[in-house]
Amino acid sequence: MTSNDIPPAAPGALRRLAAAFTVDLSPWRGSRDFRLLWSAGAITVFGSYLTLVAVPLQLKQLTGSSLAVGLIGAVELVPLIVCGLWGGALADAMDRRRLVLRSEVAQGLCAAALLGNALLPHPAVWPLYLVAALSSAFGAIQRPALDALTPQIVAHDQLTAAASLNSLRWNAGAIAAPALAGVIATSAGVSVAYAIDLATFVASVLLMYRLKPVPALASAEKPSLRAIADGLRYARSRPELLGTYAVDIAAMLFAMPTAVFPFLADRLHADWSLGLMYAAFAVGALLTTLTSRWASSVHRHGRMVVWAAIGWGAAVAGAGLFSNVWPVLLCLVAAGAADMVSGLFRATLWNGTIPDELRGRLAGVELLSYSVGPQLGQVRAGGMAALVGVRASIWVGGLACVLAVSALAAALPSLMRYDARTDPHAVAMRERRAAEAVRQQEADPAVLAG
Repeated sequence: MTSNDIPPAAPGALRRLAAAFTVDLSPWRGSRDFRLLWSAGAITVFGSYLTLVAVPLQLKQLTGSSLAVGLIGAVELVPLIVCGLWGGALADAMDRRRLVLRSEVAQGLCAAALLGNALLPHPAVWPLYLVAALSSAFGAIQRPALDALTPQIVAHDQLTAAASLNSLRWNAGAIAAPALAGVIATSAGVSVAYAIDLATFVASVLLMYRLKPVPALASAEKPSLRAIADGLRYARSRPELLGTYAVDIAAMLFAMPTAVFPFLADRLHADWSLGLMYAAFAVGALLTTLTSRWASSVHRHGRMVVWAAIGWGAAVAGAGLFSNVWPVLLCLVAAGAADMVSGLFRATLWNGTIPDELRGRLAGVELLSYSVGPQLGQVRAGGMAALVGVRASIWVGGLACVLAVSALAAALPSLMRYDARTDPHAVAMRERRAAEAVRQQEADPAVLAG
């Protein structure tokens, strides 16, 4: 629902309340480049889920080994860590549009390699691992540039709305795409899945090619270990930034239960609910996104990150305490909604305060904070389940998340004090964006038309 769907006859107060709980489409209306980038992402999210389903399925078909399938995650982790930081340095040193486009082409070539291997009379196993590592590397290189592009192509006061729309794209895809991808990969075959994935990359490249150039600043540092270290030093100088990273890592480390979902469904005597458990987080996140217009009027982003992370932990703890599957599913939906609130305000704080010349490198740090935490959380959940049981692993992890995030909030008062209206970094960025808008208007009055 958008604000245009609200009946004009509704009382003023009711109409304003209803408008606060809708999707803010202002970035979509106001920025041509945002529309292009959003549309390209909406196309590739479907193709990415096709490959996400097809690669493990093909490995199972070729090897029959659960260990072989599990190793996919291991080969993806190291490239993610290394290339995430390097991709951040590249994003600050070169045209971000060019970097996004080239890495998209590289990921398309990875899809082509998987297709070529699948069409062989006897497909090999090793290309699946090699392509998984390369695709992880190219994705990690691309993501910081994508994140750094957003504050440059939308108005400063629309950053929260842009984050919400990006989340809408990903969460809608996370609900619908896996089911459809599973049907295609299992019925039509993995080669068809890889072919469709390749086609989605072709479409996204054509859209991204139309983006306007986003050249690096003349003073930009060349990508190097020193440049990466400069980004890390900047992050360390901003305790409120460190707080957002620490809160997210703690939340995922202690309360990411997806590794034990198959066992939880078994304990609840509801094997049929396994797919719903995996989809529940995305459903909750989508509900938050569809009612997110209110978020643009919030200024204390740090507090919202903390309270949302506490809500995530409490909801996950509830999922471990209930013995009936329906309350468990509701708790997981609530957890996904809380996690989405945290994600919205983390992205707003990052995009609204980090200078353009450092945005790529800090996006690389952010990539690690929200990627490594869930990976480690899976290990924690599985290991604790072996020691204390599945349900105890979940509720203990949720409680540990609540305690850890509360401790971080007490240890990092600057995170709780952060106010976008008065924070010097946020004020400086608003003034910088306003000055840039004036310069662009003077150079080309038609720029206001988007």
